[in-house]
Amino acid sequence: MSRATQISKVKEQKEWDIIVIGGGASGLGTALDSTLRGYKTVLFESHDFAKGTSSRSTKLVHGGVRYLAQGDVSLVKEALRERGLLAKNAAHLVKNQAFIIPNYSWWGGPFYLIGLSIYDMLAGKLSIGKTKYLGKKSTKNLLSNIKEKNLQSGVLYHDGQFDDSRLAINLMQSAIENNACLVNYTKVIGLLKSESGKLNGVVVKDTISGKTYEVKGKAIVNATGVFTDDILNMNNPNHKKTVVPSQGIHLVLDKSFLPQDDAIMIPKTSDGRVLFVVPWHDKVVVGTTDTLIEHESFEPKALEKEIQFVLETAKNYLVKAPTREDVLSVFAGLRPLAAPKEEGKSTKEVSRSHKIIIDQTGLVTVIGGKWTTYRQMAQEIVDEAAQEGNLQKVETKTHHFSIHGNIPTDQVNRSNHLYIYGADIPEIIKLQKSNPEYAKKIHPKYEYTYAEVVWALKHEMAITLEDVLARRIRFLFLDARAAIDVAKPVAEFMAKEMSYSNDWINLQTKEFINLAKDYLLVDYNA
Repeated sequence: MSRATQISKVKEQKEWDIIVIGGGASGLGTALDSTLRGYKTVLFESHDFAKGTSSRSTKLVHGGVRYLAQGDVSLVKEALRERGLLAKNAAHLVKNQAFIIPNYSWWGGPFYLIGLSIYDMLAGKLSIGKTKYLGKKSTKNLLSNIKEKNLQSGVLYHDGQFDDSRLAINLMQSAIENNACLVNYTKVIGLLKSESGKLNGVVVKDTISGKTYEVKGKAIVNATGVFTDDILNMNNPNHKKTVVPSQGIHLVLDKSFLPQDDAIMIPKTSDGRVLFVVPWHDKVVVGTTDTLIEHESFEPKALEKEIQFVLETAKNYLVKAPTREDVLSVFAGLRPLAAPKEEGKSTKEVSRSHKIIIDQTGLVTVIGGKWTTYRQMAQEIVDEAAQEGNLQKVETKTHHFSIHGNIPTDQVNRSNHLYIYGADIPEIIKLQKSNPEYAKKIHPKYEYTYAEVVWALKHEMAITLEDVLARRIRFLFLDARAAIDVAKPVAEFMAKEMSYSNDWINLQTKEFINLAKDYLLVDYNA
């Protein structure tokens, strides 16, 4: 599972069946689906796997209650089916999460009970729990921090909750274990075309070594999310804009703001969106927003008005209300929404359903979609790519494919922080026992050990300090201040393991701390 091995595979293979550009949810799903069908598959990611939107979600695997309210029944049915499949295919990462809607009007209880009963019905055999009505007392018992004044009732329903970047890493591992070639920090800088104008390859640059390679392929997939138009511009400088980035932010709080295990769903906020308060890794994630952004970025920043909106909305419902000082981390993600035909249309009204477009050059581009439906998206993308590349038709094999790390639900112990590693847990424990250094905690307040850093380096293709502390171990997203505290010692440990220089330590530490400060609302030195 080393990057060097993957790069040597890139150089050795004369022609690939399918080249995937982008290592987020849709790209990784596509690479896995493609390689399982027997197609020679390579994926290039310009940064780290799931560096962009795919590590910045609300951590939900859900049908989309809001889409049901908008009447998008087909999207909800598809997402509920995929939620059920993912809960079986990656049981170590996906859990059944109970959500409670607190109602402050007499009609709220019956209204949401009926709506969510339809939601359950649409899930069919893949339903993960039944919706039920709660009286005022039961609602308060289950949500001790909810405001009681004017509280009428509650409605409890079930949806899925997961760890997004951990799923991305497991998809990467699954694809490589099934003969795909995946490389991070390798940027596509050009497209190759035949004399007839059809795409037949890409030019890639290894951003670590600086070397460039021409890579030939029969079909090329553009799965670059909010950066979709960059690749489309390479292909055709005159193409119309296809993606509008919409930003959503999340605030991470201490568990005391949601002491019980049930999540809260606020169905109607002042901007017309829903707001979630969800337990995650012994913390609480609160979000999200929907703000149109002009320029896409790998490190989008939360806007002050978004921060205020989330804090104010939470204050309307929670007895112990969060302030800026309580925020352990703030992160922003960009949704790659299909550009609306009408100018100025609100992003709340733009469908979350994905769209696949095929250019006359043969470029297969996917726009939109969400984590929950990544498998279905990948299936459709590979169907189209195989046709464009004149590949032998093979049906998808991902419906019941067990993703790397998957173990039966009854074997998942979520009280152990290692649960996200699933089937790999015994190997990490073995590492801890093999060396006293590996058994040491990274930070005194948290259970993470240096064995997990070793595992990330040796088995999860982590390259930088940020890869380890943001997406392999979720320090940056859970507690940015703690992540800054451990940056230097973790960089020193990585350098010792991988024989890196002191200059590498200093540069990595400096870059990570500068990045992590943007995840704090209160100055680090305050």
